[in-house]
Amino acid sequence: MNVRKNFARLLVLVVILALVPFMGMAKKKESKKDKPIYSFKVETEVKRTPAKSQYRTGTCWCFSTVSFLESELLRTGKEEIDLSEMYVVRHTYPHKAANYVRLHGNANHSQGGQSHDVINAIRRYGMVPDAVYDGLKIGETRHNHGEMVSVLGGLLEGVLKRRGSRVTPRWLDAYNAVLDVYLGKVPVEFQFKGKTYTPKSFAADYMQLNMDDYIELTSYSNYPYYKKCRLELPDNWDYNVDYYNVPIDDLERIVDHSLKNGYSFVYDGDVSERDYNKGRSSTTDGSGYAIVPEKDYEDMTRAEKKVEITEPVKEKEITQELRQQTFDNWTTSDDHLMHVVGIAKDQKGTKYYYTKNSGGEDRINKGYMYLSRSWFRLKTTAVMIHKDALPEDLKEKLGIK
Repeated sequence: MNVRKNFARLLVLVVILALVPFMGMAKKKESKKDKPIYSFKVETEVKRTPAKSQYRTGTCWCFSTVSFLESELLRTGKEEIDLSEMYVVRHTYPHKAANYVRLHGNANHSQGGQSHDVINAIRRYGMVPDAVYDGLKIGETRHNHGEMVSVLGGLLEGVLKRRGSRVTPRWLDAYNAVLDVYLGKVPVEFQFKGKTYTPKSFAADYMQLNMDDYIELTSYSNYPYYKKCRLELPDNWDYNVDYYNVPIDDLERIVDHSLKNGYSFVYDGDVSERDYNKGRSSTTDGSGYAIVPEKDYEDMTRAEKKVEITEPVKEKEITQELRQQTFDNWTTSDDHLMHVVGIAKDQKGTKYYYTKNSGGEDRINKGYMYLSRSWFRLKTTAVMIHKDALPEDLKEKLGIK
């Protein structure tokens, strides 16, 4: 009996010893898998407010630009404040709708917009804190504009049918009533830190930001350089706003100079490519970065597609010609606006733009993205920036005072 027991014990010991090397290999493989492919170090950053969520709305243009203005307030010595995105949205929709009707429906009435829509709304109507007007009037704790947009769109389509043979002056009243129901009536006066303000006096006396100081720039060869141009983007529905057009090397120099001197900027560009938001499903895969690999995925062989990526990949060098090509063939479009607040480097020294998104702090990287230099040069359709953030030679070349 003892012999049998001893033999059994010996057999178990032999099996365990035989498995030890394989267990070690599994552990090594697991640790290799858990190691981040991309790691980032932020080298330059500006003051900013916490990331907020646009949730189920197409209002990234407003969240990004309002975030940018909140950073501008911090830069100019003001305390941190949460400004109201929905106050801007509420005032922008009627202007967009009027443009849509005047052009007989041959214009954009989507949820999208541009940074200058925020600037124009503040010029016309002032601003309020989010605590004064949060736009949450439909029994939800997060913004959800799906139903509101459908109702507004249906109303406009009814107007365009002209059942009474002509458009009446009352349609805009009905349109505003829908906005009031879903977002709430805008305040005439409100209290803030013991003082009474109107939205206009709050913008003028508290914020004290000159809306004329903010400019937009782009970089395409189908427009003359160092001149203003009308940028043909679907969401650029306001035909009264022009962009300064500069070569891409100058645009990169402008934004780098801006960040290194305490100014942030708004990024408008593409986020639809497969190499945007890489690692979003795992915090161990670089987590929220955007790159432009040297070889397009569509041009890779099956074998190349199966190769495991273990370190940052080599990226394309982006030229003005490639920018123009992707703009003209629609592979670069203005899908999304975000707020760029810093410069980072990966472990190989590649430059990235540290970017605040509008998905909220519960997202990967607490709501931030890393846009590679190549991504910025290829996929940026426009930026908004303070005019004083420009290098002096370019400021002079553009005729900006």
